[in-house]
Amino acid sequence: MTDRPERPAAGPARTHPALRTPICELFGVRYPIVQTGMGFVSGPRLVAATAEAGGLGILAGATLDLPDLAAAIAEIRRNTTRPFGVNVRADAADAAQRIDLLIRENVRVASFALAPKPELIARLRDAGVRVVPSVGARRHAEKVAAWGADAVIVQGAEGGGHTGAVPTSLLLPQVADAVDIPVIGAGGFFDGRGLVAALAYGAAGVAMGTRFLLTSDSTVSPQVLRRYLDAGLDGTVVTRALDGVPQRVLRTDFIDRLERAGPARRLVRSVRSAARFRHLTGTPWRHLLAEGRAMRRNRELTWGQVLLAANTPMLLRAAMVDGRADLGVMATGQVTGLIDDLPSCAELIDRIVTEATAVLDGLQEGRADGDR
Repeated sequence: MTDRPERPAAGPARTHPALRTPICELFGVRYPIVQTGMGFVSGPRLVAATAEAGGLGILAGATLDLPDLAAAIAEIRRNTTRPFGVNVRADAADAAQRIDLLIRENVRVASFALAPKPELIARLRDAGVRVVPSVGARRHAEKVAAWGADAVIVQGAEGGGHTGAVPTSLLLPQVADAVDIPVIGAGGFFDGRGLVAALAYGAAGVAMGTRFLLTSDSTVSPQVLRRYLDAGLDGTVVTRALDGVPQRVLRTDFIDRLERAGPARRLVRSVRSAARFRHLTGTPWRHLLAEGRAMRRNRELTWGQVLLAANTPMLLRAAMVDGRADLGVMATGQVTGLIDDLPSCAELIDRIVTEATAVLDGLQEGRADGDR
């Protein structure tokens, strides 16, 4: 007998028909809500809880070595029979082996932060795996759609981690008009009103990171969760100090010190962090160098930026795994300033669906009143 997460008997009393969107059938889920694959956050417990609640949970596979990834997938399987996804780095040195694992395990969705090549998309789709890249610009969405992606997650400037400058309210309708595959909005979503707004913009659902991080199913330490809840609307900052590319994180004394540090000090820190990351994951130096070359090519980074990028996994791990908010980096969306509680994934998704249904009913009633 397995320890399967208990879903409360009470749920949405009714779901508006408009909430049954194309991604529900595509992913095999009840609701058009996606929990993103946040590094060191989206582990088996959070993914299984999201799946049991009717959304699509995505495992953060990019921060796991291959054996740990296999073990994480097995743990999710022990706790839910519902579909879930796995995030993969398309530029990882062992990407082919990871794809083999997803196919063997009949994982429903493969998500990518960097666009996979057309041949990789074709291989996954031939095996029945849905391919969902994340993008931050219309031209990138058009590219992956032409290559055969099944759907695309579109993140606006409000989102956490690596992000662009265009807000979700402008980017989402632009992409929805440009491609003929389902579009999932990300960046700034946390409730039922946002889900309805995304549908109005042409999306088929929403993807949320920070909102799922701030749940009782999250394994992040209580002291770090408290830092998020106390952040406020002005508590985030977009910085280039981590890897030379804009990232939205919580504003902390550590981030302020990092931004004040000169390039030489950042590079020394990055080399040390890369060595620690290699030791913890068992990744050979040749694989790190191969990934570095791929990052230079795919992200058009300098070698200095590549070395800075090596710093990021260890800084994220320090906060999200070790609980060191004083020494780590906490990626976040701006929406953290609007969140003040830690519901379970089941409670959160039920709440969003109930709110969205009420909003849609109200809009429909208003239209009917206007017709009288």
